[in-house]
Amino acid sequence: MKKRVVVVTGASAGVGRAIAREFAKKGCRVALIARGEVGLHAAAKEVIELGGEALVLPLDVSRSDSVEEAASKITGKWGRIDVWINNAMVSVFSPADRMLPEEYRRVTEVTYLGYVYGTLAALKEMKRRDRGVIIQIGSALALRSIPLQSAYCAAKHAVVGFTESVRTELLHDKSRVQICQVNLPAVNTPQFSWSKSRLPKSPQPVPPIYQPEVIAEAVYHVALHPRRRLDIAYSTVQAVMAEKVAPSLADRYLAIWGYSSQMTDLDARSDRKDNLWTPVNEDRGARGSFDSRAHGSSPLLWMDLHRKGIAIAAAAAWLGYRVAKKKAA
Repeated sequence: MKKRVVVVTGASAGVGRAIAREFAKKGCRVALIARGEVGLHAAAKEVIELGGEALVLPLDVSRSDSVEEAASKITGKWGRIDVWINNAMVSVFSPADRMLPEEYRRVTEVTYLGYVYGTLAALKEMKRRDRGVIIQIGSALALRSIPLQSAYCAAKHAVVGFTESVRTELLHDKSRVQICQVNLPAVNTPQFSWSKSRLPKSPQPVPPIYQPEVIAEAVYHVALHPRRRLDIAYSTVQAVMAEKVAPSLADRYLAIWGYSSQMTDLDARSDRKDNLWTPVNEDRGARGSFDSRAHGSSPLLWMDLHRKGIAIAAAAAWLGYRVAKKKAA
């Protein structure tokens, strides 16, 4: 991956920040897109310190013209785009009947249309060269919705529908450009400290919680070895199975536990800043405030990323057993 050109939206904090670091470690050229300039410049500094090259592009992904202009700047500086990672998002923690129409529109424009605009900008460059990888950072909530995040869940579902359509078109065109979906479990990011919230308590990720570096490792692997979809962690797979096998039971379970599991014991702060309309222009880094409860690895992900090696080891063990048994006979 050295010198590959990688674009990361939502790169100023959270999962995007961790992804930028991961590619920088491999010597990549990383274009950093987000609204918050303080976080972007801090991310760029880390990319350079880790051995990569950085390009800071402050913009709002809900503006298609800004995304297209950013793609032009990237190709103008580095000549191409090898990997485009759509990750930027906003959310609102609120019951649906207390949401405002403009809030639904805003979440949709960033969390869904931002992915559309990023994909179109990437395709314009990648199809010309007939190579490249687009990675959509999805969520377990794209596969099974939960209460109190109706706008975010709907946007993530829309990303899946859009991605599947684009994939079939690329297959029809016999294009070598690949589009991949990586679905995340709950992650310890600053999202829960700056998403708009009407909850009486401070928001939290629905446990089990994982560190953003786990996600970054998976995304890097998918960039090297593209696949249709990767579901990270058992909790994501569990959400898929619940929706397929017993959706009505999942509805009732979430009606009982879906509220409390998204709130801490701390009262919501009246002076809480949110990034729905304007960025919280601070450097919050990759991790949120749940370090003590977050897992630094996922056994299921490890097995998935090493499945070829596991299969070879299993085959070798079986063959060794057969040979030993034959000799003993």
